[in-house]
Amino acid sequence: MKKRAVLGLIIALPINAYAADDTITALDEIVVTSSRTPQSTKTVTGDITVIDSEEINRLQGGSLADLLRLQPGVQTFTNGGMGTNSNIALRGTNDNQLIVLVDGVRINSVTTGTTAFENIPLALIERIEILRSPASSLYGSDAIGGVVQIFTKRGKGNKTHIYGSAGAGSYDSYSGNAGFDTTYQALKFGAQISNYDTRGISALKHAPRVTDQDRDGYNNFSGSTYADLELAPGHSIGLHYLESKGQNQYDGGSRFSHSERHQQGYGIGLKNALTEHWNSKLEYSVGLDSLFNVSNPPSNTDFETEQRQLSWQHDYSLPYGMLTIAYDRLEQDVVTKSNGKTTLDRSRNNDAFIVGYTGNYEAHSAQLSLREDHNSQFGNFTTGGIGYGYDLSSAWRLTAQYGSSFRAPTFNQLYAASFGNADLPSEKADNIEASARYQSQGFQAKLTVFDNHIRNFIQTFRAGCPNGLSTCAANAGKVEIQGATVESRFSINEYWQLSGNLTIQSPRVDATDRLLARRAQRYGNLILQYSNGPWDWSTELTASSNRDDYDRAIRLNLSGYALLNSTLGYRLNPQWRLQARANNILNKDYVLAASSSTVDYNTMGTNIFVSLNYDMK
Repeated sequence: MKKRAVLGLIIALPINAYAADDTITALDEIVVTSSRTPQSTKTVTGDITVIDSEEINRLQGGSLADLLRLQPGVQTFTNGGMGTNSNIALRGTNDNQLIVLVDGVRINSVTTGTTAFENIPLALIERIEILRSPASSLYGSDAIGGVVQIFTKRGKGNKTHIYGSAGAGSYDSYSGNAGFDTTYQALKFGAQISNYDTRGISALKHAPRVTDQDRDGYNNFSGSTYADLELAPGHSIGLHYLESKGQNQYDGGSRFSHSERHQQGYGIGLKNALTEHWNSKLEYSVGLDSLFNVSNPPSNTDFETEQRQLSWQHDYSLPYGMLTIAYDRLEQDVVTKSNGKTTLDRSRNNDAFIVGYTGNYEAHSAQLSLREDHNSQFGNFTTGGIGYGYDLSSAWRLTAQYGSSFRAPTFNQLYAASFGNADLPSEKADNIEASARYQSQGFQAKLTVFDNHIRNFIQTFRAGCPNGLSTCAANAGKVEIQGATVESRFSINEYWQLSGNLTIQSPRVDATDRLLARRAQRYGNLILQYSNGPWDWSTELTASSNRDDYDRAIRLNLSGYALLNSTLGYRLNPQWRLQARANNILNKDYVLAASSSTVDYNTMGTNIFVSLNYDMK
């Protein structure tokens, strides 16, 4: 990346940051994703973002991908409207170079390595933590780009909590959800359900066939439940369960073409305070993902994957930090069927040992992690991470971090009959980054510079494939992703707040000097919020520069775009709130993905969603 781009980001930090009051606002959230143990955001050395329930609620009627697109260093691209494949590129990495956890359970598909973000409704989510940096030394394979951890709604305190909402909007869209949390003696438990239905839009912008010009509808029904029982002071056992079913129509040569995606995640955990300084956590969980495609009846395909996870972690409090020792086991199975006939049946296991340390002393903080993985298919991998932070003053903080990571190829990339390559090696990566953070009364700013080197990068090629294949998984060699992200938040007064983020990056394949497909070199968001009494209002400007997509040897240019969205809310009383959200207010015609020079995927024009929300705490 050009040096002037980094210089421009540094200049973009508001000048008045240097003259601001050194009195620090209490902004001390606790996160667990950055080190697998509770840690203050003020001492984290990695690049992490927390999305709270207030921000999630503002996007009612939208998708999880819509929410993630507003975060620093996150790009999204979809194959049509609501319910179609939603992919996330974190700091320019691939969507399968990302670990996604829901309440600690891996829910990504073992066949593709990607996660069905489109089928995880916002109504079930309480909080999200995004770790933007390699994390294989903590979580194992796939965490080349980072980790997204989703936490479903849980009750706080000992009061009964009842909540729900109903809404309707453009494209014949309707939603409804309800849930509760309560306590009975030493038992806390709760449950929630959510449903979303829309007639949608045509997935293809310029459908070449009449049968593909119809609207592609989508329905999602999801639910979650949990129970936590305190056995004795410091000792508890917990259960959790999540299920999501989505049915999406798509353009495939028949009006009956559709896919059915079913996800489940459930687990049991035992927590024990063995001594005053020693805590143990034993967890077992299962993640299931199945996809059933019907393209031209009676032709159909069925993909079923299962991931069983066992984790035993011990945390020891030291005079100046926390020592963590853990064992992880991951078992992965996949079965693929075509018209009822099994075409793929594979499995592999992974055992890992982890040692980690987080600590701080006066102005210094440090994080270290070392992990040894043994994969039954690819052998041993050793990954590590080291981070250091230093407080220049009560307002200024500098951090630096290094992390190595790896990703074992997915089962599709290895064995799929249409494009698999059983000889693919695992991807390996090394990332270095540094940040400067500033925080004062009413003002925060952060600049992060990163450089991620990925070896044995795996791409899907549409040209030059062996045996006459039209597509194939192949090694593209080395990819280097250089970039920088700046983010800032400023309280104008007690009613108004302005925040924003900008990422400049260069994700390129060394051998060809080509940008990775669908990656913008510049993208960001600007958000203005207002709150006064029962009224609250926010507006978001999301912008991206042009991107490249590829069809065989043809380079496809996807133009840049800017979207304007807004939310208006009014609290009728302490329990009831009315909210309206408008997306793509300027009716921008834009494209996030294309499959050929004549076919690109549709995006929604101006649309509105109105909801009525109830919350009795």
